[in-house]
Amino acid sequence: MFARPFYHLKHSLHLGARNSSNFVHATVQHGIANLVMDDHDTRNALSIKMMQELIQKITEFESANTTRVIVLGSANSIFSTGHDLKEMSPERSPEEHAKVFQLATQLMYKIIDSPVPIIAKVDGIAVAAGCQLVAQCDLAFCSKKSSFSTPGIHFGVFCSTPGIALARVVPKATALKLLYSGITIGAKEAEEKGLITQISENNLDEDVKAVCDQIVKKSRTVVELGKRFYYQQVDLSLKEAYKMGAQVMVDNLSLEDGKEGVRAFIEKRKPSWKHR
Repeated sequence: MFARPFYHLKHSLHLGARNSSNFVHATVQHGIANLVMDDHDTRNALSIKMMQELIQKITEFESANTTRVIVLGSANSIFSTGHDLKEMSPERSPEEHAKVFQLATQLMYKIIDSPVPIIAKVDGIAVAAGCQLVAQCDLAFCSKKSSFSTPGIHFGVFCSTPGIALARVVPKATALKLLYSGITIGAKEAEEKGLITQISENNLDEDVKAVCDQIVKKSRTVVELGKRFYYQQVDLSLKEAYKMGAQVMVDNLSLEDGKEGVRAFIEKRKPSWKHR
């Protein structure tokens, strides 16, 4: 599931023009896949259709041997307003409601299980499940004007599933403040509390590309192994994590790229990755 070879793309690929059923624009260049949510009518709500497209696009790009990192952003100043409330209306059946959250869970699993890092790029508002999406990504960058909230409590729906992701990236007091009150926090507090990896002071696109360029230079096989173990060990006890980690290190050194990296360091040269 995790080992796939890599070679830099030498051109930019654009997948499809916008049509009535396409809410996610997708481009890839030099190993960096960009997914851009663009549903103006719902303010990038995580509707069933939007979530299906995100899952499909992530699957498509992570399966490509050339992809090293996926960036998830939006076409406007609203990253996402969360679930489409029309799909959660009282007139819908519990089975229809369940479908929404089952699909949302599938999307979060897709981010966790993806063999490549997935980075959220936020240039505005991330609300409810949109905030959850940011919290679940491996890394998250935002502009100074960005803001984050889980306001479901205002209209009688506690943001329980967004709270799952929040509880794992921010302190308890911050998560519960957001969940109990529905208040909005700005980019500075989001960065201070760990929801955001970095605030961009000047150019968000350039700052995200800079970290992507660094990831692209690394062995995809080694990054995959490291990402998989990271998510495995966070739920283990400290001693169990160390026991498993020791074996993962041995496995890493047994990989072709692990051997090449050590040899290159000893020989004081750049490694030549095989990505397998």
